[in-house]
Amino acid sequence: MTSFETNNNQGRNTPSFENTEIAFRHSSNTDLNRAYWLFRMINVNFLVKIGPPVTNFAMKIGLPIKNIIKATIFKHFCGGETIAECDNTIKNLYSGRVGTILDYSVEGEEEETVFDNTRDEIIRTIDRAAKDKAIPLTVFKVTGVGRFGLLEKLDARLKLNDTEEEEWRRVQARVLAICDKAFKNNVPVMIDAEESWIQDTIDLLALTMMTQFNKQRPIVYNTYQMYRHDKLASMLNDHAIAQSEGFILGAKIVRGAYMEKERKRAEEKGYPSPIQPDKKSADLDYDSALDYCTSHINEIAFIAGTHNEESCRLLAELLDNKGIDHKHPHVYFSQLLGMSDNLSFNLAHADYNVAKYVPYGPVKAVLPYLFRRAQENTAIAGQMSRELSLITKERKRRSANL
Repeated sequence: MTSFETNNNQGRNTPSFENTEIAFRHSSNTDLNRAYWLFRMINVNFLVKIGPPVTNFAMKIGLPIKNIIKATIFKHFCGGETIAECDNTIKNLYSGRVGTILDYSVEGEEEETVFDNTRDEIIRTIDRAAKDKAIPLTVFKVTGVGRFGLLEKLDARLKLNDTEEEEWRRVQARVLAICDKAFKNNVPVMIDAEESWIQDTIDLLALTMMTQFNKQRPIVYNTYQMYRHDKLASMLNDHAIAQSEGFILGAKIVRGAYMEKERKRAEEKGYPSPIQPDKKSADLDYDSALDYCTSHINEIAFIAGTHNEESCRLLAELLDNKGIDHKHPHVYFSQLLGMSDNLSFNLAHADYNVAKYVPYGPVKAVLPYLFRRAQENTAIAGQMSRELSLITKERKRRSANL
């Protein structure tokens, strides 16, 4: 099978995501076998549910399971514990024309020294990206450089005391230092979306940074979670502000990652859920966002963060139908390391801009990220069977060619 299929409605060629030879060319047989057994284990909901508490307890009492974690789920979904340990992953992805987004995945911390260290580490990812064309984008979370509870209080529009006011100034200074470094090095930086009850504060910070640094080129990107029913309108409103203020809107478009938590909190606290009524509505807003961004390609730079094949296919068609070059610097496809290689590598093979999120950090600190990946995978209908079917197909193809 070629890496393209004919779209008879448009009379154009759009990428096929069935070519497992291209999808897994960067994976050794050992890698493929590990992925096969890992996804089979993740597919067992019972193991995913008991895994986090058992693992946390084992590490707390000092059982030697770190090496087991590092050799299995960590190795599959993460680049390493340090930037240097990510080198092989960066080179491996780039051999298939896929870029790397170094994602320092330490979260849920409370101490100011940790926030300062995280700021410094994010700046090191920007320094690395500035001299490595294999790293086209960088990223950070505001909760990596500031306390969740403080952001929550700001979002609730509660008055801060003097100590909190000073704490908030330090958070803003860290965000400014990161974005200023990105601007001076001409390295785009994405600000990840988080829970709805701290997102307004993050949105305002992101908009302030874009107003300052996106005048000539897109440097700062905010993230719009389209599983929220208000986020398409939010993106359109931000574009209107960008037009008025004279800057390029940077938008990372995702479906979202906090759905169960959002619905539970809304029910417990008795307010309307911010989540779309159904998946179809989220899909419609996501695809509408792609259409809107491609219609304003000179004013909006965007990253389509998605594991949805139909949305990837739609964006590829939109670029062709609107005469936008596959390599236009304002358009990127993005997926997570260890997932949907059939999308990433087939899109890159077809000469689109593609970059993978490559999380890294100390194993213990990255565990919350890893558990979330496993839990999200089991929650997505058909995702596991899709990953497994593609891996199985490639294993059979390789066996037949021996």
